[in-house]
Amino acid sequence: MAALLAVAMLCAMAVPAAFADDATYTITINTPVGTYEAYQIFAGTLSDKGVLSNVTWGTGVDSDKATTAYGTAAVKAEALSKLSDAKDFAHDLASKGILSITTSGTYADGQITGLTAGYYLVKHVDGSISSDDAANFYSDFIIEVVKNVTVSPKGDVPTFEKKVQDINDSTDTKYSDWQDSADHDLNDNVPFKLTGKIASNFDDYSAYKFVFHDKQSAGLTFNENSVKVTVGGVEMTSGYTVKTSGLDDGCTFEIEISNLVGVSGAKAGAEVVVTYTSTLNNQAVMGATGNPNEARLEYSNNPHGNSTGKTAWDKVIVFTYNVTANKVDQDGNDLTGAAFALYKKDTNGNYNLVGLSNATGNETDGYEIVSKTETTFKWDRIDDGDYMIREIITPDSYNTIADQYFTVTAAHVTASDDPTLTNLSGNKADGSIITFTPSTADGSLSTTIQNKAGATLPSTGGIGTTIFYVVGGGLMVAAAILLITKKRMENK
Repeated sequence: MAALLAVAMLCAMAVPAAFADDATYTITINTPVGTYEAYQIFAGTLSDKGVLSNVTWGTGVDSDKATTAYGTAAVKAEALSKLSDAKDFAHDLASKGILSITTSGTYADGQITGLTAGYYLVKHVDGSISSDDAANFYSDFIIEVVKNVTVSPKGDVPTFEKKVQDINDSTDTKYSDWQDSADHDLNDNVPFKLTGKIASNFDDYSAYKFVFHDKQSAGLTFNENSVKVTVGGVEMTSGYTVKTSGLDDGCTFEIEISNLVGVSGAKAGAEVVVTYTSTLNNQAVMGATGNPNEARLEYSNNPHGNSTGKTAWDKVIVFTYNVTANKVDQDGNDLTGAAFALYKKDTNGNYNLVGLSNATGNETDGYEIVSKTETTFKWDRIDDGDYMIREIITPDSYNTIADQYFTVTAAHVTASDDPTLTNLSGNKADGSIITFTPSTADGSLSTTIQNKAGATLPSTGGIGTTIFYVVGGGLMVAAAILLITKKRMENK
């Protein structure tokens, strides 16, 4: 991370000496992050014995401003030589706008090269710390460069990440690990986690601020009452503020800890964790675009001031899908007069209603059709799992289809700076007849449900009825003959 580079103190500056060497030197930074610049603060001529004379302001400062603020370079060097370190001076230089564009050299390939002898302040200038607010980190100590120097970071900046959890309601009783993508149903409470790691130079601060900035998609409704904050595994019951209004950076909410110093569990390297839920609402985007959510961390970056830095945005995505059924007759023509219900199986094997399409009512009291001309039926914002489609109103003169069972399966990248939806499918269960056409881009699964007309009984004038008439007439004639014959015999 950005280095607060610590090496040498200005202990030798009291001795009349100066840099008289035309040679150039190199600062090598161990485990660097991004780009650094070296600003020469003091220059002069250096004797073989390391004695300094003719001390002047270096090329990395505005000499007029430096003289106004501190006096001559020789006077300031003399004063600094009596201190245990030059930390305060380094930060003061940074805050007064005295540093000028350096001609000393910039970090590249692990080294700052081409440096003439002197004392240097090293500045981190790279946007790798923040994509839109590049934090400038100054060394805690001014570095003595009279030979090639290797330095290691004294401090770093906090790390930050945002994660989300997934679950398959039909098969899983526990949420997934924390990851970068998930899929959820309408009205699901989606779990999120924000994690910031306290910098290693935390002990240098008398006040240390953490502010979590979170930008939610329109398809997610933040549940303020679900927020939980822990520091080093210890839950905070107070000492933080959740802000949802008056924000000027486009965020949905911010969680601010004004000072971590003195908070139970707070120490260098400890994790500050925020967990919360947001509800997937009816504005959630279906398909590959998904519902991206970004967050970043703002933190104190100067032990001697109130300035803050910000990490880069970290993004997670929540996906959701839909099922569409088109109703046709046995000839493939659109068929009106139907209504359907979609059910989802839970881990106990029970099918629970997801929603009705083109109907109102319930199973107990009965259903009423909404539109007698509708032929397309849709259920929006579902996720993976096992489902059943049931025909609850059947067109007149047509047979009701059997319940149709199928499984929705989705694949999305779970560890990525830019998660993507890679596959979506709907697979019919054994005994079911409907098949699905998937569209990953739209997040849709489309199917056709066919109704067949009921069996037609023989109608008037048909051969079946004629047979009944002939047989019936014959029986009547036979009965009349038998009756007449019997009476004649009785008369005789």
